Amino acid sequence: MESALISGFLLNGEGGGKEVDWAEIHNWSADQGLLWLHLDLKLEKTQQWLEGESGLDPLALEALQAEDTRPRCLSYPNGLLVILRGVNLNPGADPDDMISLRVWLEPKRIISIRHRKVMAVDDIRKNVLEGDAPIDAGDFLFRLTQGLAYRIGDVLSQIDDEVDALEDEVLEQGSFEQRRKLSNLRRQIIRIRRYLAPQREVMTRLQTEKSPVITELNRIQLREIADHITRYVEDLDSAKDRAAVCQEELENRIGAQMNKTLYILSIITATFLPLGLITGLLGINVGGIPGSENPLAFVFVCLLLLAIVVGQVFIFKRVHWV
Repeated sequence: MESALISGFLLNGEGGGKEVDWAEIHNWSADQGLLWLHLDLKLEKTQQWLEGESGLDPLALEALQAEDTRPRCLSYPNGLLVILRGVNLNPGADPDDMISLRVWLEPKRIISIRHRKVMAVDDIRKNVLEGDAPIDAGDFLFRLTQGLAYRIGDVLSQIDDEVDALEDEVLEQGSFEQRRKLSNLRRQIIRIRRYLAPQREVMTRLQTEKSPVITELNRIQLREIADHITRYVEDLDSAKDRAAVCQEELENRIGAQMNKTLYILSIITATFLPLGLITGLLGINVGGIPGSENPLAFVFVCLLLLAIVVGQVFIFKRVHWV
């Protein structure tokens, strides 16, 4: 079971903490301090411990082990369940492939569970090792949501920069490559907003949640995080609208270019159609080509065709086709 434990800490409530193993976890009692366990849900041993030894409510267990989750929070008589999402900043991953993090909080115990590595959790772990551990479960929740929010903000800043760059490119020139970039960007925005909007609701609800885990100071702190996430959602909506306008402008430019090309081809076709008719009539004359005995006949035909072209150009200009 040792491998199921990513990290375990016993926090003293004054900023200090020490790492613990499964033997110490089994012997832990609430009077020893705040216990924080960070587990890997992909491992079967984690699920065995949750179901057999954690003592959690069956409904909370089901939510903690669910395959697909959306941000939400549920209050229980003995604790608080919070499910959040964070941007995926792991090497080779797409930030919009948002990572689920499930957290169970009691006044004297915290259980955090993840499928993939979450940078915000690593920040808290480093804080503990540096002597700046959370003082209680509410402080842990604040630090966690703060770390998730800041990283989301960094990704949204990059998205905003990409939209700015694409707006400039579309104004200068339109191409199919830019259309592909805009489509990918809009898809990324939609995927992030899919989880960020309900996460905003979670942060709003946590401010009023009646739980012994959350203090008045925590409510004030969580309100700030909720304001940040609300602004992020608004920024996403703005970026989505700007990307849509860019794509519409790009489609108009590409459509105009194609129409111009088709127009030029139509003019060329209209120009050479009568010439082809004349030369075709001469070619199918089975009784002999007129003027075949005259050495100047070819020159006369060429001059006739040239005159027709000049006449067509004159007519096209009069009717403003060219």
